[in-house]
Amino acid sequence: MLDPQATRQDDLRTGKGPWRPTPVRPSGREIEADTRCDIVIVGGGITGALVAEHLTAMGRDVVLIDREREGFGSTAASTAMLQWEIDLRLSELAAFYGFAAAAEVYRLSFQAVAGLRGLVGELALSCGFSARQTVYLAAGESGPRKLREEAALRERAGLPGDFLDHAALRAAFGFDRAAAIVSPGSAEADPLSLCHGLLAVSAQRGARLIREEAVGFDGAGRSAAVTLASGRVVEAGSIVLATGYVMPDIVRDDLHRVASSWAIATVPQVPQALWPGPALVWEASEDYCYCRTTTDGRIVFGGEDEDFDDPDRREALGPAKTRALQARLQGLIPQAGLDLDHAWSGAFGQTGDGLPLIGRVPGHPRLLAAYGYGGNGITFSFMASRLIGALVSGREKRWFRHFAIDRPRPA
Repeated sequence: MLDPQATRQDDLRTGKGPWRPTPVRPSGREIEADTRCDIVIVGGGITGALVAEHLTAMGRDVVLIDREREGFGSTAASTAMLQWEIDLRLSELAAFYGFAAAAEVYRLSFQAVAGLRGLVGELALSCGFSARQTVYLAAGESGPRKLREEAALRERAGLPGDFLDHAALRAAFGFDRAAAIVSPGSAEADPLSLCHGLLAVSAQRGARLIREEAVGFDGAGRSAAVTLASGRVVEAGSIVLATGYVMPDIVRDDLHRVASSWAIATVPQVPQALWPGPALVWEASEDYCYCRTTTDGRIVFGGEDEDFDDPDRREALGPAKTRALQARLQGLIPQAGLDLDHAWSGAFGQTGDGLPLIGRVPGHPRLLAAYGYGGNGITFSFMASRLIGALVSGREKRWFRHFAIDRPRPA
């Protein structure tokens, strides 16, 4: 696992994606004395930004701490495919936890994307946010029969979507695959602009952004405290850990792991090289690839995941992975141009059941975790902001257990 003390942003990603810094990003500053607030958030990526926006909207006094530039860790490496469908099919999740629980998780994820869409509109954030449908392609051992069964199970759960056979899929999107499930309700965005826009709103409401390293956490007493590398202390009612794929030692969990993923972005394409929609596209296989477009017509294509987190190994594999992604892109979309403007890689957090880790840290009642692991991490990050907002207000709901750190482990 990544060392929480030694890992820095450059260890979390290699290369540069198509996302660029925005002028709205507020600057962090050092503190000159011990301070106090209602809630301290550790981590200034997209998860911390979403939590900060929600808590400041609730009127809470928030301090957000990050030891480096906010948003330039894993957030900058995200492809920002904001899906409500999770890494595990509904049928697979139901095999772990039963149909009722799995269906509820899927519906909560659907509602989270809708909530994020509403928030971006309400705040008028300039982040390339667009509603999208998804095309979930047959791949590997997941042929038409399995996708038809999955579509029927989703319908039973009250989820939208249609099964398309080969002819219908070819006519609608041009993909030469045996079948697909096409579903509305997802979205895409520029993750860096989204993160910085949320932080700017939070700062305007009074959130204090601190550029320091958190080296100690105390969440077991009548109040919580974060000790900084400078020796200063931030005392609060609660601490929110939004440290992405670098989980501090105080959080003990055997359900998650950190892997590596690669992505490319082409030069802008001519319109006839793109599929109609444009939709988010991904494959119904364990080693799946995924793609989307950008506002200026690029194809973002990712995948080729490997089950290790070593940044040097990830960087060394970069050229070979880039060629492999270009080949897979050509196989899926033969008319696409393969010239690239960007190629990058990043750490990628996963859990055994495809679900995030959100809620109280066991043994530390004032310490709250916000880890949006999985292929749709930003969707889970929005969910984390709402769940944590409820917890700090003293509200508990039964469905919080689906994402708890100490939830029952799948067989």
